[in-house]
Amino acid sequence: MTPTAQDAAPARTQEPSMTTAAPTGNLEITVSRAELLRELTAAQSVVERKTTIPILSNFLFEAVDDKLTITATDLDQSVRTSCAAKVKKPGACTIPARKLFDYIKLLPDGDISIKLMDNHWVQIRAGRSNTKMVGMARANFPAVAEFPATGAFKIAVSSLRNMIAKTIFAISNEESRYTLNGALLVLKAESMAMVATDGHRLAHIEKLGEAIEGVTGEKKTLIPRKALSELNSLLNNTEAEHLEFADDEQTLFFRIGGRVLTSRKLTGQFPNYEAVLPRDNNKFVIVRSEDLMGSIQRVAQFADERSGAIKIRLEQNELKLSSSSTDTGESEDTIETPYNYDPLVVGFNSQYLIDFLKAIGTTGEVRLEFKDAQSAGQMRPEDANEDVKYRYILMPMRI
Repeated sequence: MTPTAQDAAPARTQEPSMTTAAPTGNLEITVSRAELLRELTAAQSVVERKTTIPILSNFLFEAVDDKLTITATDLDQSVRTSCAAKVKKPGACTIPARKLFDYIKLLPDGDISIKLMDNHWVQIRAGRSNTKMVGMARANFPAVAEFPATGAFKIAVSSLRNMIAKTIFAISNEESRYTLNGALLVLKAESMAMVATDGHRLAHIEKLGEAIEGVTGEKKTLIPRKALSELNSLLNNTEAEHLEFADDEQTLFFRIGGRVLTSRKLTGQFPNYEAVLPRDNNKFVIVRSEDLMGSIQRVAQFADERSGAIKIRLEQNELKLSSSSTDTGESEDTIETPYNYDPLVVGFNSQYLIDFLKAIGTTGEVRLEFKDAQSAGQMRPEDANEDVKYRYILMPMRI
């Protein structure tokens, strides 16, 4: 579907060193269990469960000036967050992330005291509980790039959250198609857009009337799938109305409230997606999303397990969906709807259709636009929102 891009392998470069002096010394703090747990929850998903580099299984704790800063990284991305703390002794330590997270969840609400002991052991006391965990040397924790001092763009949280939800499912899972393993964010002075494709389908959303200060012309940024998923989680757990976005040659930075997500950039060129957007799909039908979802889900039960293909047949004032499999049988559903063009039969992957309908929700209507059985179909919500243009392009299947 997409013009091939130069799928370059990722270059693993050294992270830039931190610009601020890290606190050293025997950390000793008291912190609220609720606040600590909230920030550990925000950071823990970055930590690799299985890693060949043991320090990456740890959180970095740094305490100074009535603040505890928590950092987690897997070398490709990092999350840095913080919460208020009573700092008796400033300092830093590392603590096994999974074990700490699971343990803190089991403690009752109240204050927790954390103290660095000899040999990198960390003592955690709460009420009548007294636990010592085996940490590692703070010096082994990799440096994480700091948010740039200048050149950040402000983006509305609600707009970006909506864009991610409408595109993330179309990102390729094939590691070999390296430049398709992310979504392209396009910032302009008066609009922003996001596009994702896996070569079989393409999701494109544009938000008009979105003033973004500091953008001249357009700024295109490829955001890796993993970073987009992490960003989505942070956006869903913030009360902030805007986030700040910045980048340098190697790294993307997102600051949401007091939390900063960094991600290594994807190298290579995203395909020229505009070349595959349909221009002359002049046969269309409008149906209720709920009706279409129900029909597809029923018919898909009898689709070929490997391909998931179902057949869409458009005839005078009706849309028929059907499938058949030598193993399970066959099924057909009919939806009555105005259609006054030449009859058309086209095949699609049922799961791809379901992904789109889940993204738009099943409350309104959806418009299906076609040219012929060999050309890409286009789908979009039939709503009155002029500011948000969302389209989903799907390559047909031979069935």
